Amino acid sequence: MPMNNTQQLAGKTALITGSAQGIGRGFAERFVREGARVVITDIDLDAAQKTASEIGNAAIAQHIDVADQNSIDACVANALEAFGGIDILINNAALFDAAPIAEITRDSFDRLYAVNVAGTIFTMQAVARHMIARGKGGKIINMASQAGRRGESLVAVYCSTKAAVISLTQSAGLNLIGHGINVNAIAPGVVDGEHWTHVDAMFAKLENKKPGQKKAEVAASVPYGRFATPDDLAGMAVFLASDDANYIVSQCYNVDGGQWMS
Repeated sequence: MPMNNTQQLAGKTALITGSAQGIGRGFAERFVREGARVVITDIDLDAAQKTASEIGNAAIAQHIDVADQNSIDACVANALEAFGGIDILINNAALFDAAPIAEITRDSFDRLYAVNVAGTIFTMQAVARHMIARGKGGKIINMASQAGRRGESLVAVYCSTKAAVISLTQSAGLNLIGHGINVNAIAPGVVDGEHWTHVDAMFAKLENKKPGQKKAEVAASVPYGRFATPDDLAGMAVFLASDDANYIVSQCYNVDGGQWMS
């Protein structure tokens, strides 16, 4: 039998925050292969431009600081000017920090909530307003985490931000589906890349471990037997962005190698 080579996102435009590297870049590359045009947005514009140029003509770069409303609004306006519409939003930009409860600082708390929570809701709002006015619906995917499913001893603030993302997804999904906008989330487990290099270095200090030790311990704890890669998550992102997910509303999908069951 002939293979079905239909591109699942043909003709769609996706805006992905924090997509110069890591998970966001992996999503952008996969979306382009599925026929989408992609707006690579990042606080590091040079890195975003480099990624867009490497992906090809279907990608453009825009600066975004999701903690700054003016930056969000300008990014969305520039994306609309470039491509005429946004069909898919992936809220991927996030910060991580870790500390015992007695050592959490207000600066760390404020920074993580500004990016992980306020950044998610106000980028979602800006794109949803466009989708509502356009009248063609859309797909919004928020990046949660297994950290939003339970607390962690040294990661109270980050875990709470990702729990908030799950809750925001549920509420926004119920509110926006009346406009034909599906809002859902992905909760990754541990994903290899720049993020975990940073996390490992942090835990080396907090838990007096050797560099690489925490990463090896966590990888060994994954039932699948290894860290995820961005490619392991991309299939779920494509599915939630596609017409196959039209009847899915306010859900958060674990893509974590068996670490969390719900």
